[in-house]
Amino acid sequence: MTPRTFIAIIIALLLGGCTGGSRQWNSEMPYQPTSEPKVGDILHVATGHFLSETQMLANANMNRIIYVGELHDNPASHRLELLVLKSMFEKNPTRVALGMEMFTTGQQDILDNWVAGKLSEKEFLKQSKWFSEGWRFNFGYYRDILEFCRTNGIPVIGLNVDKELGRQVSMTPLADMTPEMRASLPQMDMNDPYQRAMIEAMLADHAGGSKMADSFHRRQTLWDETMAQSVSDYMQSNPDMNMLVIAGNWHIEYGFGIPRRVFGRLPLAYTIIGSKTIKIAEGKDPQLMNIKMPMFPMPEADYIVYQEYELLPKKEVRLGVLLEDKDEESGVLVFGVMPGSVADNAGIAKGERILSIDGEVVAENFDLIYVIKNKSVGDSATLIVTGDDGKRSVELTFVADTDKHHGR
Repeated sequence: MTPRTFIAIIIALLLGGCTGGSRQWNSEMPYQPTSEPKVGDILHVATGHFLSETQMLANANMNRIIYVGELHDNPASHRLELLVLKSMFEKNPTRVALGMEMFTTGQQDILDNWVAGKLSEKEFLKQSKWFSEGWRFNFGYYRDILEFCRTNGIPVIGLNVDKELGRQVSMTPLADMTPEMRASLPQMDMNDPYQRAMIEAMLADHAGGSKMADSFHRRQTLWDETMAQSVSDYMQSNPDMNMLVIAGNWHIEYGFGIPRRVFGRLPLAYTIIGSKTIKIAEGKDPQLMNIKMPMFPMPEADYIVYQEYELLPKKEVRLGVLLEDKDEESGVLVFGVMPGSVADNAGIAKGERILSIDGEVVAENFDLIYVIKNKSVGDSATLIVTGDDGKRSVELTFVADTDKHHGR
């Protein structure tokens, strides 16, 4: 073989990628699974081999940080997170922390008090403004995880940015920010091409064009950079600790969200556990976007867990009222009743005041909301209401919520 021939072969391999004609390489999935994945299967992406839970967890626990991406409203995602957390705790009971997208850095005292057992669930949700200004997803998705942390003294670290700062950043181009506003931001790498490509794909079907993409890009980058800074700060201050980080899939999968930004600050070995939905439960109504995602030149995760998109065991319900609690009178004022709602069918009227529910005094909106959030389809409740005709007791039964029933 002459040198010229050898060089020609090398060039052909480089240009053709050793395709052997029609073969197309896929860097996201370098080895296709050897069989069709089923719900519960776990794929090691780099090799295409299926593993057991025990094997995946043993390998993942060799690294100090484990990232698990979630679908926020899928119970299967949260069972996976709890599984990983328990495995980390079993290996190092005093050396594991949980970092959560669902809380901000400004809520750390509330999280510390929760873990210390100083707050009831109701007090915790009230102080964190979970239902009003906080995460707002059904707390049932996260209850088992947070209770496990409290029971076992596992620190819970709020990772996310204050909502008001996020709003301001989404509305203000970086070049137009005041020096004070810029000083409040973490390091902001706006040049990651994969994150930008993901955002443009997500917004392709939306009006607004590049201006909307720029706004969302700033906010997404702020989220990722703030959470990355929070993770690296905690790990630097606690060099003996390991951390499970849970956040939405697009903050974690492919690594360009939180993981790469943490590594740039603190180069610790990490594992990414992603998920792929291959079945949707009957009755589940997922909010799906019409997105044609770009192909990325890297695997989306180290491990992919194949899941069903599940329903919560307890379906969320509503009373169907609009409330006001800003005056000094007892109870909360009903200033609106949704037609056809549970409240409407039970005879609750606009202008009445709700004084209690199931024997619990209703001093403010949250008191009523908390009880209702723990109800499910078929559950009953007893309300004491008062109005022009005096005080009366109202018995009602909750039915499945529908889109037309807004309010509480």
